[in-house]
Amino acid sequence: MDLQNVDQLVQVQRSPQGVVRITLNDPQRFNALGAEMLVALQQALDAVAADASARVVVLAAQGKAFCAGHNLKDMAANPQLGYYQQLFAQCSKMMVSIARLPVPVIARVHGMATAAGCQLVAQCDLAVASSAASFATSGINYGLFCATPSVPLVRNLPIKQAMEMLLTGDFIDADTAFARGLVNRVAAPDALDAAVEALVQSILAKPAAAVRMGKALVYQQRELGLEAAYQLAGQTMAANMMDADAQEGAQAFAQKRKPHWQG
Repeated sequence: MDLQNVDQLVQVQRSPQGVVRITLNDPQRFNALGAEMLVALQQALDAVAADASARVVVLAAQGKAFCAGHNLKDMAANPQLGYYQQLFAQCSKMMVSIARLPVPVIARVHGMATAAGCQLVAQCDLAVASSAASFATSGINYGLFCATPSVPLVRNLPIKQAMEMLLTGDFIDADTAFARGLVNRVAAPDALDAAVEALVQSILAKPAAAVRMGKALVYQQRELGLEAAYQLAGQTMAANMMDADAQEGAQAFAQKRKPHWQG
């Protein structure tokens, strides 16, 4: 691994409002998730996790493609079980980091997202796609079932629609991705940034503590049984109500006025 290239593969910008824009910057390789790119992404996500001022992450990319997934040329050049195990473990760690990040992550998908790139879109909390974007879990076309991409895919799409993507490797367009639940919104290419910004501003208008608690709760309760999920959700809501902004929101509702958030 050439760690000297890591800092160049991901660009990070922070706004005074707490919006962190993480941009994949390897357009010549279609932003493939090689070992160096995974290290760069992990470092960027870890920095956000440690930044108390962060409110929202926008995950974008340079070049024609959003992300082409793992690079099969690299994988073919290293036919060793240990290499593959390490690569997929590294990628899985990064994907889990997105779910565990205390702030929402929005994928800004302007172009093609395939295999682990489609996984990346599915793993983000929200996704806004250009009408020019396309999506596929295409590993099956090369003899490799997209096993790790299937993890967030079946948590986004109905199982039969997810299985169709996984078993055929066929592309779907942005409108189909929207209809199936893979993305939240679709915009014309020249309106993509405005659509992302609208979603960002909607989140920024909400109390930070409620957003953080809410995201953590959603991912935790999804893996629990019904009774345990309700128990955790009830505890989370009670803790949320003790927050000053939740108290302000209740008072504002009772007094029929707009709330003034402190957080």
